[in-house]
Amino acid sequence: MGPRLRCCRRKGLVAGQGRPRSVMSDTDYLKDVDLDVLVETNERQKAISAKQPAEARDEFFKGKTPSQPRAAQVNLLCASAVVPEPVTWLWPGWLPSGKLTLLAGDGGTGKTTLAIALAAVVSAALHWPDNSRCVKHGNVLIWSSEDDPADTLVPRLMAAKADLTRCYFVQGVTVNDESQAFDPARDIDLLDERIRHLGGARLLIVDPIVSAIAGDMHRANDVRRSLQALVDFASRHGCAVLGITHFTKGTKGGSPTERVTGSQAFGALARMVLVAAKEEGSEKRVLARAKSNIAPDTGGFSYTLSVDDLENGISATHALWGEAINGTAREILGDVEADPEAETERDEAADFLRGLLSDGPKKVKEIRKDADGAGHSWRTIERAKREIGAEAKKVGMAEGWVWALLEDRQPNIEDRHTQYSGGLRDEWRSSADKGSNDDENGGDLPKAAKTANSAGVAAFGDSSGQAEVDV
Repeated sequence: MGPRLRCCRRKGLVAGQGRPRSVMSDTDYLKDVDLDVLVETNERQKAISAKQPAEARDEFFKGKTPSQPRAAQVNLLCASAVVPEPVTWLWPGWLPSGKLTLLAGDGGTGKTTLAIALAAVVSAALHWPDNSRCVKHGNVLIWSSEDDPADTLVPRLMAAKADLTRCYFVQGVTVNDESQAFDPARDIDLLDERIRHLGGARLLIVDPIVSAIAGDMHRANDVRRSLQALVDFASRHGCAVLGITHFTKGTKGGSPTERVTGSQAFGALARMVLVAAKEEGSEKRVLARAKSNIAPDTGGFSYTLSVDDLENGISATHALWGEAINGTAREILGDVEADPEAETERDEAADFLRGLLSDGPKKVKEIRKDADGAGHSWRTIERAKREIGAEAKKVGMAEGWVWALLEDRQPNIEDRHTQYSGGLRDEWRSSADKGSNDDENGGDLPKAAKTANSAGVAAFGDSSGQAEVDV
């Protein structure tokens, strides 16, 4: 069929007929087509087609493809990109803002009363124990699982002159109209929200701190994991967190930070550790700094607890601050925790030793013999030695170790050979070349130490070549 015939048929012309046959119009083909949907689909396809090359280009230059997950990497922060910031303090040198502080001590020292006293200072912008003033009042949160607000905590706040309108108690969490205990690991975000509504908080007291531990308080991992929520909370809000805890029983006389009950992670996480103790047989108590890596870790304050009669037959205790105390926490606690009988024995031993050394240096073996004859234990004599400031020195093979008062350290030619000193004053010098077979306390050295001494080498040596055992 030629083109002409096909054209005629399309136009409806048939051989032998003079007019066109009826044909379907162009609009009849489109009557079932939704033109709006067709246009929308076409526009969407154009957008997708235009977007895909752009995404592919971005992914190429970013070094990734949709099918290739990003590899894990360690994030490094260059020191030059860090802007140094000063440590901010609630109580300068004692209570850092935005960090965790522990307050530890035996029962009966008044730790909660101390914490309430600090809360009062913050809420009402009062004076700190060192008589400096809190520069700005602020809100205080108290999360206590041991004391009731109505009969204990609020009366103590009143006795301490706190601003009650700025003190709040964390009482739990309401979930679906049901009350649950507050759990920092789970509910810290809810506390964040309430703090923002209050306008911030400057102090959070957790009494006791073990309330925040989910797990075993003696396991470092459990302690660190549980306390991290409080540490992060403190940092976010610039809020000082004060956690109250106890000393482990039977640790009197030990390192104060190691006496804190539970895992050592408690003391490790805290930027400041404060300790409290009570003097036997009196009302004197002390507060001391036991650990700080952001301030001095020495010094303290004495205090007593006073009972105030409030209205309606209500009474409450509050802290009365005393004088500042110098010394390390171990020394400060040792003074108030000492057994009176043991203290008397130590005083007598100190007088005995001072009299023994008043005529000049004396051999340790002779001191041991005289002390035993006078009925003093050697351990008590060792404590007395530290108390009176005596020093030990090795002066030679024959003489061995000697003890002397500080004023006898320099040679005294006039009495260098008196019957009392036996020439020891003249020998008060470094003598690593003169080995001896005893230690500074008159005891025999181990065999290895003797060998080292005989070779002119300090058994427990320092840079001077002297061997001295500190007990």
